[in-house]
Amino acid sequence: MPQDTDRKMMEILRILADKEGVLGAKTIAEELKKKGYNLGERAVRYHMRILDEKGFTERIGYAGRQITEKGLNELEKGLIYDQVDFIFSKFEDMIYQTTLDPSKGKGAVVVNNSTFTYSKKVMDIIEKVFKMGIAVSPYTNTYPIKDGNNKIKVETVCGTTIDGMLLNQGIPVIPQYGGVVKVEDHVPVRFTELIAYKKTSMTPLEAFTDREMTSVLQVIDEGNGLIPANFRIIPASAKTQAMEIFKDLEKIGIFGLLKIGDDGESVLGIPVDDNMVGIAVIGGISPLCAANEAGFDVDIKLAENTAEFSEMKSITSPKPLLKTSYSETDAKVKFLLSKAWNLIYNVDFNLETQKGKVIANVSYVKNEDLEDALQIFDRVMASKPNYCTNKFFKIIPDVEPGKTGIATICSLTIDGILTKNGIPAIPQYGGILETEGKEPRFIELTAYSGSSLDPHEVYISKNMTSVLDSLNGKGRILASLREIPYIARPRAIEVLEDVKEAGFSILKVGKPSELVYNAKVELYRAGIVAPGGLNPIAAIREAGIHVEPKAVETLMNISDMEEF
Repeated sequence: MPQDTDRKMMEILRILADKEGVLGAKTIAEELKKKGYNLGERAVRYHMRILDEKGFTERIGYAGRQITEKGLNELEKGLIYDQVDFIFSKFEDMIYQTTLDPSKGKGAVVVNNSTFTYSKKVMDIIEKVFKMGIAVSPYTNTYPIKDGNNKIKVETVCGTTIDGMLLNQGIPVIPQYGGVVKVEDHVPVRFTELIAYKKTSMTPLEAFTDREMTSVLQVIDEGNGLIPANFRIIPASAKTQAMEIFKDLEKIGIFGLLKIGDDGESVLGIPVDDNMVGIAVIGGISPLCAANEAGFDVDIKLAENTAEFSEMKSITSPKPLLKTSYSETDAKVKFLLSKAWNLIYNVDFNLETQKGKVIANVSYVKNEDLEDALQIFDRVMASKPNYCTNKFFKIIPDVEPGKTGIATICSLTIDGILTKNGIPAIPQYGGILETEGKEPRFIELTAYSGSSLDPHEVYISKNMTSVLDSLNGKGRILASLREIPYIARPRAIEVLEDVKEAGFSILKVGKPSELVYNAKVELYRAGIVAPGGLNPIAAIREAGIHVEPKAVETLMNISDMEEF
């Protein structure tokens, strides 16, 4: 179907999902108009019939339609080229909808939704984190979920509420990153990981909700660890007013400020342009991350909707544990692309001799798990070599006490080879490629630009792959997208033929400005998709073997590696 028709139907699904009820064509048409789609009721009914046929919606008598479970799944992974833009616009919408009046303690605040099975243990952990002030606010809403499994939904105040409060007072605010902040002796020191709000299909802080990525409980117990946080910038001239707003918010129980910088000053390791001020705020999901760390299964969704603040109830009276960070660290956040470009430059793999340096990922398994891990590794390499960047790998014994390294070739090596052959290749996205159906399609994408870690590491840590299933044709594998100028495409195809002869896998070379596996490339450019070098590593994780994935780690001479 044409892209415009796809977008309209996805918006209809979003409307049905947001309203959580049965809606008629008239209501849907009105909601679509708010989003810029001028569709009449007749046109809406036409699109709804298509959605019915696909099983994404179902008709409920004469009342209208409701979204199905299949429709919710499609909404979550469909039209990825829209989703990477939707996340940022979603936060802009939430900021705009914030209406809290600090003087009255009334108005709409942005909330995160988290669902889990109720128990006193998990509630005690959540309350403990709130009590230590490692949250935006102790005010929450709690709702039972009628599924017979004792599940509840907890709404917590999201840090996006603060952006809305700044905007309401006429202060331009630009959300930039979600990430994790390192805490030492109860003092926030610096961001260690970041993902930009723009150009990602996953809400940035959701990328860091895995129990291995935060250590909120450790911060409470020892004063050291990692907590989720987000970062935005405002004009330097607005800092005084912003500080007054934070004071007003504290009076009604909204806290969370980790640090606000001076004009052009770096904040917790993030550089800030002159005439701007950076602001770091605790993630409102911190108490739920702590529950995850303790082994409880918590489904966390950020900035899902708004709630009336005056109707929320306080869990506890916080006694803030964290101290104010006054001095700025010399250590800066290391962005992935800066490291990647330097490695790409040093790739000197020769297509004729098939010798030279390549970029390698190095992942770690426990020595006692090595034999089982290599069996899975071999199975993937043998069954689907086209799902692996290259057939070369290396075992690095005792890389750390009790651990063995498994090196695989990173797909960014292909960018290095293209560049050395005069073709400017720009790594754009790391993603998840669904192999089911007539043609694969991306269902998740995160831009390399603005990220401190390879997106594939996040996808593996959050168990979002199903490489083992893909060996039978239906699964989710890691893949990456890079772009080249469309004028260089004919030459690139020639070079890539030699690249494939050298044992590298290329999944697809798109036409100029063409969607490539449902991913959009820039105008006058062509996309190239390659499988991720960590796919065998993801399969090891899927088999229940603990593995620490590390992408874009170092350069290796391919002669020092062995061929599968």
